[in-house]
Amino acid sequence: MKRINLALQGGGAHGAFTWGVLDRLLDEEDIEVAAITGTSAGALNGAAYKSGMVHSGREGARARLDGLWKRMGAIGDMRFANWFRGLEPAAIAQAMEYSVPFSIGDAWSRMVSPYAYGPFYSNPLKPVVDRFNFDEVCADEGPRLFVCATCVRSGKIRVFTGDEISTDAILASACLPTLFKAVEIFDPKTNRTEAYWDGGYTGNPALYPLFNDDLPDDVVIVNINPLERDEVPITPQQIQNRINEISFNSSLFRELRAISFVQRLLKEGKLTAGEMSRVLVHMIADNELMNSLSVATKTVPNPVILHKLKQAGRNAADGFLANHKKDLGQTSTIDLPAMFS
Repeated sequence: MKRINLALQGGGAHGAFTWGVLDRLLDEEDIEVAAITGTSAGALNGAAYKSGMVHSGREGARARLDGLWKRMGAIGDMRFANWFRGLEPAAIAQAMEYSVPFSIGDAWSRMVSPYAYGPFYSNPLKPVVDRFNFDEVCADEGPRLFVCATCVRSGKIRVFTGDEISTDAILASACLPTLFKAVEIFDPKTNRTEAYWDGGYTGNPALYPLFNDDLPDDVVIVNINPLERDEVPITPQQIQNRINEISFNSSLFRELRAISFVQRLLKEGKLTAGEMSRVLVHMIADNELMNSLSVATKTVPNPVILHKLKQAGRNAADGFLANHKKDLGQTSTIDLPAMFS
């Protein structure tokens, strides 16, 4: 049995890619997920996966993930999306980004605070998250789950785990401040109620919870934010989207750089082996696809795009397993020094 940890990035509706990755990993009877750290969509995927595993094993996890993305818009009345079916994701993304409704909504979100809605405000994710069985999500059995959010007051990351995970914790992890009100949760460390925003600002996702001695060495990162974009963004939406991508990747890069630094010191004999002495890092991604999408496909869960993302995730995981399953437990498949050179 190969045991791995999963690090699931946030990225709005693009989290359907992770749905596909997890769906494919569930086919591998000899791979066990020991722990999951997730932010935003990654936290939702992680909660669905764990809940299903606790309830009825692999098929339960698959069913809970399908149910999550059905609620997010993956399966529904497809009649109004039929004209999208024959288009490539890039064409759909462009059509959505330049549509009048999206342009109006995007401009509105930049000018109007979510606090301006008063009693009419509601978080559209709340009914989705409320459907989770938190007895299963917080259970001692199954993969350990970590949910990342950002404290507004201090700017520090907070990682929820065990009984701390709740509807509010997951909503906090996915709280983009231009769209949603900050989520308030009591923090026993500060002995006060703190306001939280999306965890991507400080950990997308945080890797350090996975460095416990009782967890496996392998960390498989499911990346849904493009690491590089060759084209310079020119529209306001493209510029803001790239700013967010860089911001949300920077926290992950910092941790990967620290791992790379520690491993170099160990190799040179300048550091004694410790918790980070054998972190084996892997990544499942489809940068070409993600580069072809846009902020519109990230914020609007179009059913056709979501199913294309799921299939892309399955394909990416299939390629990873074909090329690197044998490397699990043996060696990293990301060249960290090259990444930061």
